[in-house]
Amino acid sequence: MSKPLFGNASVGIVTPEILHFDQAIRLECGRQLNQFDLAVETYGTLNADRSNAVLVCHALSGDHHAAGYHSAEDRKPGWWDSCIGPGKPIDTNRLFVVSLNNLGGCAGSSGPASINPETGTYWGSDFPMVTVRDWVRAQAMLADRLGIERWAACVGGSLGGMQVMQWAIDEPERVGHAVIIAATPKLSAQNIAFNEIARQAIFSDPDFHSGRYLEQGVTPERGLRLARMLGHITYLSDEAMREKFGRMRRSDILGYDFDVEFEVESYLRYQGQQFVSRFDANTYLLMTKALDYFDPAAEYGGDLAAAMERVQCRSLVIAFEADWRFSPERSREIVHALVAARKPVAYVSVPSSLGHDDFLMPIPYYHRVLGDYLARVARQHGT
Repeated sequence: MSKPLFGNASVGIVTPEILHFDQAIRLECGRQLNQFDLAVETYGTLNADRSNAVLVCHALSGDHHAAGYHSAEDRKPGWWDSCIGPGKPIDTNRLFVVSLNNLGGCAGSSGPASINPETGTYWGSDFPMVTVRDWVRAQAMLADRLGIERWAACVGGSLGGMQVMQWAIDEPERVGHAVIIAATPKLSAQNIAFNEIARQAIFSDPDFHSGRYLEQGVTPERGLRLARMLGHITYLSDEAMREKFGRMRRSDILGYDFDVEFEVESYLRYQGQQFVSRFDANTYLLMTKALDYFDPAAEYGGDLAAAMERVQCRSLVIAFEADWRFSPERSREIVHALVAARKPVAYVSVPSSLGHDDFLMPIPYYHRVLGDYLARVARQHGT
């Protein structure tokens, strides 16, 4: 699916696929999708016994385009290009990597911005609520379609790491290794509060139209922009923002108005505007709610170790010291639960400065840990 036009360290130009599923999927909310699409990209080569496949699960604003380029004119590669490719931590010379856009997404998979086949109009707010467990069920159906009985590893950061946890619990026989990065076993009240403020920003936009804005030919740009600006602040540490912006102003002369004066204001407005050009507001609502709902220990009386009793794979848990949204303390909760359940697990806390977004950065120590671990996975499968 790719050719190396961008150097030996890139998977090159990649062509995504839209896979259609005619079989129904029952969702935790009680509703059912009778058919659905998933947007998928793959990198590397599946070996003869189909044992070297790695599933990459995306975070809130991610999608299937994790590595490489869609055209020679692309200015930016996929969202995890620093990690996926020949000789990179997720080495496509040795591993077959599968990345998808989850149900409810807005990059080709069935979601609020796609057409409801039963009505011929946009799903909009009628698209059902989805959960991390629903995503795992859909991903399992994708694995079946690809002929992959067992993932050599499932890998993901943030919300992607939560999906990896759910895979290890719900489909224990289909996961060889779980790599859980910058994640949490459940959201804190503070994190749920951040998500609620973001949703209220979208709801309050006059162009939201109860989620049916596409039918009106508009988008709630102002609300989504504010939601992204808020979210982006939580992904960065105070130290990172201080080093990057401090109190730098765009001019030495104070304007005494509400226009952009500080560099950090300009940065946040730019990030918000870039986001609204590629993301759907209803999808943002769904993804944040899936984050809020995630709590695999809930059905075990709040005992995470009891939930981890189902796990059969080895796990690697990675945290970042500067991440205050999903702090190392939360990653250690996952580790302690696995240890209490007597499951093999390795834990690394990476020195960092950026914040939650460190999991996307090419930090040498982080990449070395991840690369060494997945190299052992590849050797297990003769690649």
